[in-house]
Amino acid sequence: MLFFFFSHRRNCKGNPNCLVGIGEHIWLGEIDENSFHNIDDPNCERRKKNSFVGLTNLGATCYVNTFLQVWFLNLELRQALYLCPSTCSDYMMGDGIHEEKDYEPQTICEHLQYLFALLQNSNRRYIDPSGFVKALGLDTGQQQDAQEFSKLFMSLLEDTLSKQKNPDVRNIVQQQFCGEYAYVTVCNQCGRESKLLSKFYELELNIQGHKQLTDCISEFLKEEKLEGDNRYFCENCQSKQNATRKIRLLSLPCTLNLQLMRFVFDRQTGHKKKLNTYIGFSEILDMEPYVEHKGGSYVYELSAVLIHRGVSAYSGHYIAHVKDPQSGEWYKFNDEDIEKMEGKKLQLGIEEDLAEPSKSQTRKPKCGKGTHCSRNAYMLVYRLQTQEKPNTTIQVPAFLQELVDRDNSKFEEWCIEMAEMRKQSVDKGKAKHEEVKELYQRLPAGAEPYEFVSLEWLQKWLDESTPTKPIDNHACLCSHDKLHPDKISIMKRISEYAADIFYSRYGGGPRLTVKALCKECVVERCRVLRLKNQLNEDYKTVNNLLKATVKGSDGFWVGKSSLRSWRQLALEQLDEQDGDTDQSNGKMNGNTLNKDESKEERKEEEEELNFNEDILCPHGELCISENERRLVSKEAWSKLQQYFPKAPEFPSYKECCSQCKILEREGEENEALHKMIANEQKTSLPNLFQDKNRPCLSNWPEFFVEEWRKFVRKPTRCSPVSSVGNSALLCPHGGLMFTFASMTKEDSKLIALIWPSEWQMIQKLFVVDHVIKITRTEVGDADSSETQYISEPKLCPECREGLLCQQQRDLREYTQATIYVHKVVDNKKVMKDSAPELNVSSSETEEDKEEAKPDGEKDPDFNQSNGGTKRQKISHQNYIAYQKQVIRRSMRHRKVRGEKALLVSANQTLKELKIQIMHAFSVAPFDQNLSIDGKILSDDCATLGTLGVIPESVILLKADEPIADYAAMDDVMQVCMPEEGFKGTGLLGH
Repeated sequence: MLFFFFSHRRNCKGNPNCLVGIGEHIWLGEIDENSFHNIDDPNCERRKKNSFVGLTNLGATCYVNTFLQVWFLNLELRQALYLCPSTCSDYMMGDGIHEEKDYEPQTICEHLQYLFALLQNSNRRYIDPSGFVKALGLDTGQQQDAQEFSKLFMSLLEDTLSKQKNPDVRNIVQQQFCGEYAYVTVCNQCGRESKLLSKFYELELNIQGHKQLTDCISEFLKEEKLEGDNRYFCENCQSKQNATRKIRLLSLPCTLNLQLMRFVFDRQTGHKKKLNTYIGFSEILDMEPYVEHKGGSYVYELSAVLIHRGVSAYSGHYIAHVKDPQSGEWYKFNDEDIEKMEGKKLQLGIEEDLAEPSKSQTRKPKCGKGTHCSRNAYMLVYRLQTQEKPNTTIQVPAFLQELVDRDNSKFEEWCIEMAEMRKQSVDKGKAKHEEVKELYQRLPAGAEPYEFVSLEWLQKWLDESTPTKPIDNHACLCSHDKLHPDKISIMKRISEYAADIFYSRYGGGPRLTVKALCKECVVERCRVLRLKNQLNEDYKTVNNLLKATVKGSDGFWVGKSSLRSWRQLALEQLDEQDGDTDQSNGKMNGNTLNKDESKEERKEEEEELNFNEDILCPHGELCISENERRLVSKEAWSKLQQYFPKAPEFPSYKECCSQCKILEREGEENEALHKMIANEQKTSLPNLFQDKNRPCLSNWPEFFVEEWRKFVRKPTRCSPVSSVGNSALLCPHGGLMFTFASMTKEDSKLIALIWPSEWQMIQKLFVVDHVIKITRTEVGDADSSETQYISEPKLCPECREGLLCQQQRDLREYTQATIYVHKVVDNKKVMKDSAPELNVSSSETEEDKEEAKPDGEKDPDFNQSNGGTKRQKISHQNYIAYQKQVIRRSMRHRKVRGEKALLVSANQTLKELKIQIMHAFSVAPFDQNLSIDGKILSDDCATLGTLGVIPESVILLKADEPIADYAAMDDVMQVCMPEEGFKGTGLLGH
């Protein structure tokens, strides 16, 4: 007979006897030693035999690493750099190097020397080039143009080495990389030939429309005709003549760098793009057909291919395939990883397969023996075949070798340290394995004495990734320092034997034996559960009692809100009592409440209304509003009082609060008084209330008028206006700050003009702090009379001018204001909905809104006290604040359909605005012609404030080349800030 046993692997939650599925499975059985540590074998970081050393990618510095490897494998360049004098002699002391401090190269040459020495003799698998990158001031997080980096660094290196005395060092860049060609122009009329000689360090070859490298070279040397407007001025003919121009190669360098111009500028998008077309090239390149002087040896062999993986010019990864000049073997240099190609052959297939697929992608053409095709190669390096093969290994100078040996010693020490740490981790893991295998079998308690231990601690004991800490059972204790009954679900019952071993090895506590369960908490828990069960029955009983009508004076007042939620309040109260038993005695590890937090929580709880407190008035008595309370029977109140013994009690014969009754009567009297005042003022000033046109004889602040109209319309909700604050319109010297012309135009929203009769009535109804009068007079005879307006008090010219300056300054100092941009074609505004708008804000929804204050809000410029008024002085700054408080209609520009609205700031430059416009209209910044009010905006560095761009301005945009096909702009709309290139780096001499 066969028996089958089934064992569950998940832990039973809430069962203190279940010890399965708590993490024991990783320890039961045989365990690989490597699982006891997370330390990699340090020998994996060791350089392999007959291999090269890699370079760490510091973020986006793969383009630097590729060129460093190419230059390192140029043996002539490496030898010349080793011969360059170094300041390391100052660093040396006696027979060795200072042990206290690390060597820090001072110049670019010294950085290259040290890097090349490490690349040659380091024991590490890869080294860190951060010192070299930092010395150049490169941004490690930004990928740069690799071709531009190559040209700039070669120029910098040549300039640095030109100061050396040794000619082999001084001229190494020219000897290895420098060639010469001539721009030759031939006059078609007289045949005169003019030459312009020029040196080159690489040939920049256009690949667009070509499939072979030889075709690119032929186009580079192709003859160009100079005709029409492009005719050449011949000095012999002394006139413009048709001519031909071409490039003639005069001499070629030992190392020929051919730059394939894959990254080109797309004029339509305003960004660079990559040409992912295949270009074929051979391993042997005969340049004799292309040079002017025949007969020499111009056969080159391929020595390096630099690859850019990726379809975009703004992202991707750079690697290099370089041929070892000593062994003739090809290696792939990919930052830290270096791979040797099989059979001494260049293999580019895998690099081409990694490119992203495209529907318009052409198939890879077939390549014959000794030829290759690539759509990712951006630079080809050829070496003269006639050069003798180097037979001897280049020796590292003694001072550099000592530095390398010191670094190798540090590496070996690190390897030993890591190996020791691995060994210690393995030894600890084996000991823990034996411990778990021994103790896990003795964990179940059975019938023998037992103790409780936290499940969380047991899981951490079985967790190999964390060290075991002392046992902490404080989180499971009640306020009586015993085991809380509700915490049994997170505890496990283990044998006393296992508990003794745990506490002896790891310590901690308190120990929770069979007598640890708190009897008081169990009793309290049962009481709360009984009350909760009883609550449901009492809820039904109270509901039935509430249906009966209360007769006589036996009832009690209860708040309607309290009646609706009394069961919920009772439950919360019982849960709080139950929760009090959950709280520890203050010894809970990691869960102790902050004193300030607990005080805030208690304060919030106290602020919440308890049962029947919703009918308390501010004075602690019964509120006067009967709509908020209800009369319940004596039986219902008795039931409710069982749950809320401290609730305020109000029998039906209880009188309402006497103070509240007095205040209610006073409020009714005030409302009646306000209605009477409003009716009287409305009758006295009917035209002013209806906002009819008024002549200019007296004036007062417009905001007073609006506040007064608000009171007249709703006298019960607003406070009456008692005074007129005309001093807000005056300067500190007592003069008027507004002219009559401005009062009727731009300042009409600030000042109300009224009839003299209305002014007399206002003086009777309100307290006026200052009278402002405008008198109209006729000057001259009957035939040529002129109307003049004289103010009293008179205009203060200085303060008026200061006010205008402040207003203009405010227009030039703004943040997040809206302006509008119209695109123009043939001087006509067009509606263009092709590109998504950025930062668009529509003004239609705000057009008819008023910035109205809440009803009854008091303005700080009003003095509404019953006493005398005091004139308030106002400065220009105060006036601006006063302007913002004024209620006025929106003067915003109404945005036309199709117009782009942009959010800008006054300190923003025109260049930054053009970038915003580029996103909104898909027009490159250099194709944008901007104007405002007929004025051309051309200074990209100027701010919008200095250019006169104010809020609500309309800027006209005329594009040189409008883009029609927006569907094809997949990569165009990515946010690409204008390139800074190598600006500010050491490559440009900074």
